[in-house]
Amino acid sequence: MRLLKSIALVAVMMMLWPAAVLAQKPKGKDLLVTIETPQGEIKLILFDDTPQHKENFLKLAREGFYDGTTFHRVIDGFMIQGGDPNTKDSEPRNDGAGNPGYTVPAEINPAHKHVRGAVAAARQDDRVNPSRASSGSQFYIVENHDGTPMLDGVYTVFGQVVDGLDVVDKIAEQPKDGRDRPLSDIKMKVKVENMRKRKIARKYDYDYNTQTLQK
Repeated sequence: MRLLKSIALVAVMMMLWPAAVLAQKPKGKDLLVTIETPQGEIKLILFDDTPQHKENFLKLAREGFYDGTTFHRVIDGFMIQGGDPNTKDSEPRNDGAGNPGYTVPAEINPAHKHVRGAVAAARQDDRVNPSRASSGSQFYIVENHDGTPMLDGVYTVFGQVVDGLDVVDKIAEQPKDGRDRPLSDIKMKVKVENMRKRKIARKYDYDYNTQTLQK
């Protein structure tokens, strides 16, 4: 009887094993975004279940919109923010007020938390923006190693850094003025490349099922 139970257990495990393996090997391709900065490269993926934010960010990146913009607001222990077209000019006082002329409807998903490395959309305050629509281009990356849960459910999280968290730390630590603007411009260049999900998952230890880093 004990032998029969052992055989049955092995049979069940063999039936479940392929499903477990397939779950760890996502199919298809994804778009890997690389943000090049003087401090190094930040690599991120964008979530499929925030489609409008993903499509908009990729469109701007491919058009070169972000190239030459800066991370204009950095707060060590909190986040780094960039994507403002105003940062391309020589007037620092207008940094943070720019946009591409439109907003993106909120896609706030309770499953997406403000964990370390979360990529989220900046936006205007609820008092003038009760629908919580996102800036058409400005975004921020959570630098706090414990995350910023007080922002969960309030801003749209639409991506995750999969490599370069140390670079995010370096940018957050840069000397800045009283407006949290870095004293030296931290310019970015953004590129997009097609890559197999399986390669991204393996290379960066990223779990597509939970949309989280495993390291």
